[in-house]
Amino acid sequence: MLFVGIIPARYASTRFPGKPLADLNGQPVIEHVYKQAKKALDLVYVATDDTRIADAVTAFGGEAIMTSPTCRCGTERCEEAFRSWLQSTSMNRHQEINDFVIINIQGDEPFIQPEQIEALKQCFDSPKTQIATLVKPYTAEDTLEALENPNTPKVAIANGEALLFSRSVIPYMRGVDKAEWLHKGQFYKHIGMYAYRADVLREITQLAPTPLEQAESLEQLRWLENGYHIRVGLTNIQTIGIDTPEDLEKARQKTKD
Repeated sequence: MLFVGIIPARYASTRFPGKPLADLNGQPVIEHVYKQAKKALDLVYVATDDTRIADAVTAFGGEAIMTSPTCRCGTERCEEAFRSWLQSTSMNRHQEINDFVIINIQGDEPFIQPEQIEALKQCFDSPKTQIATLVKPYTAEDTLEALENPNTPKVAIANGEALLFSRSVIPYMRGVDKAEWLHKGQFYKHIGMYAYRADVLREITQLAPTPLEQAESLEQLRWLENGYHIRVGLTNIQTIGIDTPEDLEKARQKTKD
């Protein structure tokens, strides 16, 4: 099994244009992500459609793959980058396509930890695993406000696989006061990292949008609605994603603590 880390990164962003190149204590955000990923993976590439990002990656010694500006999401950008890489390397002469697993690492997660990537890799100990992702259990120390935050998808799990993702709280604890939910129920926060077998990644990028996906604006629901299985790995590490300039300031403070 050969794991290939791909970090999709685009310059355009509604809330924070150019964030992959934003300075985080002397290094661009994308450099932090890349170096963290390299602690757990031998093969790591930044997939981008912007030469400014590609040039920055090359400048710090990383490797970038140019992709089309028409990619609609990070999943499609990962698939295109992997296909381009596979065509340019001699590895495809010696291995079957199912020997490759692509790990999609978010380009705005500078504090991603090697242990989290290892947890994803372990999901592929089973040959039946098609897709894997990470979840973090909520604890009694979390707040109800955090649990109900629609910007943080929740996951319902059974037998090590995701049953459903939702921006609403799942499961809903009928007959239990909301103030007690975190004490009496088990809830899981979705951590937006994915890993896919190469053939499955190709298949899911060809799927049309589905009703649940469109209702929740969660791409992974498209995969579930089409019968794919998503295995979940557990992490207790809380990372900080950078979506806004305010998030960047929090990240800068974290590196100083």
